[in-house]
Amino acid sequence: MFELKLELVIILAVFICLTTELVLRLTGFGNPLIYIADEQIGYLLAPNQRTRRFGNRIEINEYSMRGESIQKTPLASTLRVLLLGDSIANGGWWTDQANTISSLLRDSLSGKISNYQHVEVLNASANSWGPRNELAYLQKFGSFNAQVVVLLINTDDLFSTAPTSLPVGRDRNYPDSKPGLALVEVFDRYLSQPKPIPEMKAVYDEAGDRVGFNLEAIDKIQELARQANSQFLLVMTPLLREIGSGGPRDYEVKARQRLSDFTQEKQISYIDFLSVFNSTKDVQALYQDHIHLNKQGNQLVSEAIERSVLELLGLPIM
Repeated sequence: MFELKLELVIILAVFICLTTELVLRLTGFGNPLIYIADEQIGYLLAPNQRTRRFGNRIEINEYSMRGESIQKTPLASTLRVLLLGDSIANGGWWTDQANTISSLLRDSLSGKISNYQHVEVLNASANSWGPRNELAYLQKFGSFNAQVVVLLINTDDLFSTAPTSLPVGRDRNYPDSKPGLALVEVFDRYLSQPKPIPEMKAVYDEAGDRVGFNLEAIDKIQELARQANSQFLLVMTPLLREIGSGGPRDYEVKARQRLSDFTQEKQISYIDFLSVFNSTKDVQALYQDHIHLNKQGNQLVSEAIERSVLELLGLPIM
């Protein structure tokens, strides 16, 4: 009798594990996006990946961009925009491929221009990238003959650290391989304690003028864009807590002013969404969390970028 009960318990446990594994697989666990280290950029999404997370389709092309495969050089009949950014541009697991800023911008531009037969908006981005990561990406891959290069940052990016590959394969948010089971991913990501990376302390303790380092990187990005005969547009979104009566913190106010002065000095086209979001009635409805935007937020940002792109290129609107 005891042996029979034990067999039933084992069978039930196996059934529960298999069922749980299947359900987790259906939601995308067990197939996370993986990262690769890069000496200059720090890290990239590994090229040529496809997955679904919580029903949202995610595709990474051969250039580690979020989007479908592209040709290095576009056809003459194609309007190409290169979007550089971090997780806000990327969209992460919470954003379906069709609802990223790049996809919304592409779809909208396609219906509003008559000078080109095709529109491509390339999305070169990764979680926690800052201007120095984005500069390194541009230096490595070039601008892909884009007519416009758009750099999308958020307030935190003004204080971002130098590129590093330390998190790859060591931070659970930057895996370098697929787990054997979806259950393993859930355990590692949500149930186990994160493992510290002692070497990251030196990265966070970077000496010197960090805001200045990032402004210098932005300057180099716009110089590379202009050398490639591309127009350049800088866009910054605020943290949710910056909006409303509280406003940015003192150190953020100073950094924002430095950025504003910098864009005027360098004659850079610049969109600061702090004022835009402050005039929005229900701004919380634009955010996924304290920093990332949802589909409605992406739509608002893409519409503003679209207007600036058309203005920079002097294109008529259909």
